[in-house]
Amino acid sequence: MTAERPEPARSAGCVSRRRLLGLSGAGVLAGAAAGAGLMTAARAQGDRPSAADGAVPFVGRHQAGIATPVQDRVHFAAFDVVTEDRARLVGLLKDWTVAAAAMTAGRPAGGGAVGGVAQAPPDDTGEALGLPASRLTLTIGFGPSLFEAAGKDRFGLKDRRPPALVDLPHFAGDNLDPDRGGGDIAVQACADDPQVAVHAIRNLARIGFGVVRVRWSQLGFGKTSSTTPDQQTPRNLMGFKDGTANIPGTDTALLDRHVWAAAGDGSEWMAGGSYLVARRIRMHIETWDRASLREQEDLIGRDKGEGAPYGRTRERDPVILDRMPRNAHVRLAHPASNGGARILRRGYSFTDGTDGLGRLDAGLFFLAYQRDPRTGFIPLQRNLATDALNEYLQHVGSGIWACPPGVGQGGHWGEGLLG
Repeated sequence: MTAERPEPARSAGCVSRRRLLGLSGAGVLAGAAAGAGLMTAARAQGDRPSAADGAVPFVGRHQAGIATPVQDRVHFAAFDVVTEDRARLVGLLKDWTVAAAAMTAGRPAGGGAVGGVAQAPPDDTGEALGLPASRLTLTIGFGPSLFEAAGKDRFGLKDRRPPALVDLPHFAGDNLDPDRGGGDIAVQACADDPQVAVHAIRNLARIGFGVVRVRWSQLGFGKTSSTTPDQQTPRNLMGFKDGTANIPGTDTALLDRHVWAAAGDGSEWMAGGSYLVARRIRMHIETWDRASLREQEDLIGRDKGEGAPYGRTRERDPVILDRMPRNAHVRLAHPASNGGARILRRGYSFTDGTDGLGRLDAGLFFLAYQRDPRTGFIPLQRNLATDALNEYLQHVGSGIWACPPGVGQGGHWGEGLLG
């Protein structure tokens, strides 16, 4: 893996988007001209030395932001594609790739936020000026509706939909808000600085104007699971350690078995990629806070202080399933209760004000990567139907996306799918 950023091909006659705006006075550039201009500007900016701190390599076999050590913050956005022009969609993905490579390296998008034509909007919104890269990662995924919607093969992709990219079934207890789920394209921005993550999504949305629009988004803080087991396990809003048995980001054997898709899985363009399931899970915080400590620990299956499983003394001691109540969360979610199935979690807590009745709108933004949702999240979630913890939870948002492999030198997001 190398820290160099991709360099998509460009024509010698291209000029920057900002220069075109200055010459024409137009507020929006059309298709290919906008794409080529943005790539040229980003190339010029990217040739300058970078002093960014904490930059995560953008180029690589796998996308960053999956097995990468989990950052402190997330800004997740799902987009709907509003054009029917496949060439414009491809052009946007190329533009996004260049912008993503620049921002993850701690550089501004395009020609930057300052120093350009005063009469034209800047190429970068500027709120991350002076901030380091903060381990920013940008991870893209493609939803079922990009391949087919209402029986329509929108971009000639119907036959390229991976078998594992299934529509999620209805699960017991679901109360899904259609305005908080789905989306043709998802982008997960993770960083240690929330402003850096928000800046990244904001600029991708700005660049995509006229081709995509934001369908829904979610901010998250306080990672609730970790891919680095040598560090302290984080806690969720229920106060319990979360993700103790998560797949380590350094365990290549487990990642290959449970997280990374393979060419033999039925979709060659997804080899080295992964499937993302996102669930917005609201916690009934006020009810939980009135439960006794004993009841809380019985519901989870671990003690609240150390995080040790029932019948043990240390957090990472082996779980003894029959020491726990039958409907304890840890027991039902354990691989031994699910035929060995495992997922890689990258969840975050959220608080989004109140619900109008004086209760916090707070909970867990659950993000899980897996090799195949049909053998990962779906059977696991079905097994949790009898989870006693469900009394304090409600799934209100949902989505699934196919996240392709990483970008190679000179490549772009979606290249294996759309060309």
